[in-house]
Amino acid sequence: MASGVEELLDMLFEMIDEAKNAPLSSDKCVIERDRALDLIDDVRSQFPIELSEARKMMANRAELVASAKREADAIRKAAEDRARQLVAEDTITLQARQRANEMMQQAEERSRDLKRSANEYCEDALRRTEEAVAEAYDEIKKSRARFRAAAGVSAAPSAGTGSRPMYDAAADED
Repeated sequence: MASGVEELLDMLFEMIDEAKNAPLSSDKCVIERDRALDLIDDVRSQFPIELSEARKMMANRAELVASAKREADAIRKAAEDRARQLVAEDTITLQARQRANEMMQQAEERSRDLKRSANEYCEDALRRTEEAVAEAYDEIKKSRARFRAAAGVSAAPSAGTGSRPMYDAAADED
């Protein structure tokens, strides 16, 4: 069994491309309907996997943000502990406050940098996933249109034929 959406679409394309011409026609061909529909069903079943990957990326983003917050909290706590020690010593109280403020600023800046980096990474990963899913969906619609055109099938299923109902991607867009 094929593993990815692209591989399944390649198999569908190859099936249509290698199909024998219909008698007395150069632009129509004969393909195995069940096999083509099975490939399209396999493509549909792969979409939840692609969406699952996007969810994993979102979870990774949340984990990165949480990790950055934990690191910032640890740095802040260390800065506060250090500041308390310095405040206890009357002679260097001013220096302790200044150093604690610097450490707090550094921790906050580091936290912002980590959060921004995590957001940029997740945004890029989600954008690429969205593009891949959209591209695969467009390819499916094109393949179905070519299949229908090649098979001479109308968009609406004929009543009483006992055949499998056809999926109408154009209706989904409305």
